[in-house]
Amino acid sequence: MESSSVLLGLLFINVLSVICQGQMSQEVSAEDFGVQNSAAATEKELVDAMEALLVKMQSRLPSTDKRGMIPPCGVGDRCALRHGPRIGKLCDCGRVSICNSFLLKCL
Repeated sequence: MESSSVLLGLLFINVLSVICQGQMSQEVSAEDFGVQNSAAATEKELVDAMEALLVKMQSRLPSTDKRGMIPPCGVGDRCALRHGPRIGKLCDCGRVSICNSFLLKCL
């Protein structure tokens, strides 16, 4: 009997909370718009700062146009060339694969 009365009490409280939620004001105040505008302005400032930082950092990155840079190649591509007893690199296999010195291909 006690469990049914507790269950009935919880059900009654739940119904009251649903009714009270329905009576809440749906009006939007001017303060809400002010908060949204300031949040949008802050977000815009952050985006501008990130763009400025990217422009500064991009000048520090090494360029791939330099003569000493080795271009990347895919798995199965020729990565080296034999010049007599020496092997010259054609391209860099990357992190996943390595250049096999016997087959001269990325594996």
